[in-house]
Amino acid sequence: MLVLLPPSETKAAGGDGPPLDLDALSCPELTHTRHKLVDAVRSLAADLPASLAALGLSERQAGEVERNAELLDSPTAPALERYTGVLFDALDIGSLGADQRARADSRLAVASALFGLVRGTDRIPAYRLSAGSSLPGFGPLRGMWRPVLAPVLQGSDELVVDLRSGAYAALARVPEAVSVRVLSEDASGKRKVVSHHNKSHKGRLARALATADDEPATIEDVRTIACDAGMRVEQEGDSALCVVVTS
Repeated sequence: MLVLLPPSETKAAGGDGPPLDLDALSCPELTHTRHKLVDAVRSLAADLPASLAALGLSERQAGEVERNAELLDSPTAPALERYTGVLFDALDIGSLGADQRARADSRLAVASALFGLVRGTDRIPAYRLSAGSSLPGFGPLRGMWRPVLAPVLQGSDELVVDLRSGAYAALARVPEAVSVRVLSEDASGKRKVVSHHNKSHKGRLARALATADDEPATIEDVRTIACDAGMRVEQEGDSALCVVVTS
């Protein structure tokens, strides 16, 4: 099973790994595009106003541009420890035992505007680039990633559970993946889409899937694991699940 997670805008600082080695990352089919984007982001960082505009940042976030300037020199950390925020708080990777962590590293992957896709053990530095960013001379990032990333994801022979947000899903579609949405339900039974807090529920689901003793092979397996973890999950058609939470 491969669980696709969205990244976070925020990244943990520091790390104890050597500087970034793009050739050592998983999915070598993406290496050429990774090199192009890392070079572009580093070059852009030399122009602070242009970087802030391209990345959608304010002057108070100039430190994010400094991170991009130091991409090839700063320390690295495993991808699942680099990303922070609501989803990754719920995933709580640091609390996993050794066997659970090994399963998480093999089952979870994080979508990335800069690296395309990183597996749990891929060592990466802190950086700032979003799926909606448009780098000078490159245009929308989906135009760069889709031709190389889509074949990687669609060529997987594993069950794919897609928890990515819309912008990152647009970088490469996976038509056969199990999709997941989160709805809240009030006392009258009326439902509505959960926006920000859907990340927390997807993090809980990712944790349940990552740590399950048995390898999920079907959408029914995914639902069973989620329900066993105390989540209310309904199947919608052949390849969609709905997590229902009480409002």
